[in-house]
Amino acid sequence: MGIAAGLVWAKGLHHLWVKTALYHFGFQLLLNGAWSIVFFGLRDPFWALIVILSLLVLLALTIKWFKVVSKLAAYLLIPYFLWVCFATLLNYKIWELN
Repeated sequence: MGIAAGLVWAKGLHHLWVKTALYHFGFQLLLNGAWSIVFFGLRDPFWALIVILSLLVLLALTIKWFKVVSKLAAYLLIPYFLWVCFATLLNYKIWELN
């Protein structure tokens, strides 16, 4: 994630697409942290599921914008996207079973 963001940042903050991509990256990072707080701190699997689904959508948009700026940066986020998909499935199953 850090290398991908660094590749985008290196293109120059003066470019609108770079700013847009990094804004998306920052917001998805906030949602990532919010998920941990909701799931582990508040112990609320339903709201954590809502947060992680929002994270997936924002992450897909982040990958789209990273691809506009740097294809390599976008490809570097794919393992993270797959991991969040797996975490979403686990979150759903925990919610479903409780």
